[in-house]
Amino acid sequence: MSAGLFGLLDDVAAIAKLAAASVDDVGAAAGKATAKAAGVVVDDTAVTPQYVQGITAERELPIIKKIAVGSLRNKLLIILPVALVLSQWMDWLIAPILMVGGAYLAFEGAEKIWERIRHTPHAGGEAGGGLPGPSAEGRDEKLLVSSAVRTDLILSTEIMVIALKEVADESFWARLAILVVVAIAITIGVYGVVGLIVKMDDVGLSLAQRRSRLSQSVGRGLVAAMPRLLATISVVGVIAMLWVGGHILLSNAAEVGWHWPYDTVHHAEEDIHHDVAGVGGLLGWLFNTFVSFVVGLVVGGVLVAVMHVLPLRRGGHAGGPADRHPPGPAGGPAGEHAGGR
Repeated sequence: MSAGLFGLLDDVAAIAKLAAASVDDVGAAAGKATAKAAGVVVDDTAVTPQYVQGITAERELPIIKKIAVGSLRNKLLIILPVALVLSQWMDWLIAPILMVGGAYLAFEGAEKIWERIRHTPHAGGEAGGGLPGPSAEGRDEKLLVSSAVRTDLILSTEIMVIALKEVADESFWARLAILVVVAIAITIGVYGVVGLIVKMDDVGLSLAQRRSRLSQSVGRGLVAAMPRLLATISVVGVIAMLWVGGHILLSNAAEVGWHWPYDTVHHAEEDIHHDVAGVGGLLGWLFNTFVSFVVGLVVGGVLVAVMHVLPLRRGGHAGGPADRHPPGPAGGPAGEHAGGR
C-alpha cells in the first residue's frame, strides 16, 4: 500500500516537473515573441493616450480600463481564435487581412493630418469612426471607447501575428498558451503605461502640495510638462499609425507575391547596415521606418482623397456659409429673415 502511494507521489512529482518545464518554455517563448513585437507595442502605447485628451480627470482611468478590457477581448476572443484557425488551415489569408488593417491604419493617420490642415474635428466624434476630437460636456464615452478599441484591433492583430510567426513551429496547444500569455502581458504593459502617462499631472499636483521643496519642484515640473508631453504623444501617435500601416502593407505585399517593393527596401537597409560602421544598424532601421512612413502616408492620402476630398469637390465647399445658415424664404440666411438677428 505504502509502496503504491510512494509510486503515485513519484508520478505526481514527475508530472509537476514536466508541467513546470512546460511553463518555463511557454514563458521563454512568450518573452521572445513579445520582444519581437516590441515596435508595434510602442506604437500602441503612443496612440492610446490621444483618446483621453479633453476628458475630465476622474473619467480618465475608467475609460482606459474600458479600452484595456476591449483590447484584451480583441486579442483573446477575436484575433487569437482567427489567427490560430487561419495559421492551421488557411495561412494564405493572413497577409491580405493584415494589408486591409494596414490600409485602415494609414487612412486613420492621414485623416488626422488632413483634419489638422483643415482645422476640423475628427469625424469620429460625430459618426463613430476614428478618434473623436475635443468635445463638449456631453461627450459620448461609448463612441470614444469603441473608436479606441477599433484602432487597437488593428495594432493588436499585428502584435499577435508577429508573435504567432515566432512560435509557428510549436504545437497547436503550445501556440495557444504562448499567445494567451503574450496577449495578457502586452495589454497590461501598454495600458499600465498609458494610465501612468495620463495621471502624471495628478501625481505632480500631489507632489506640489507637499512640504518638501524638492517634492514641490518635481510636482510643478510634472504638471508643466504634461501638456507638452501629451502634444508630443499625439504627434507620435499619428506618425506611428502611418509607419506601422506602411510597414504592414510593405511586408505583406511580399507575402502575396508582390516582392520588389519590400525586397528593394530590405536590401537597401542591409547595405546601409554593412556599409556604415558603428551606426549602420540604426541608420538602416531608420531608413526602413522612413520608407514605411512614406508608404503609409501615400496610401492613407489616397484613401483620404477618395473618402473626403473628392466628395467635397463634387458637392462644393461643405461646411461653408450656405451649410451653416439654411436659407430663409427670401433665399438669404434664415437668421437674417427673423427679426434682423
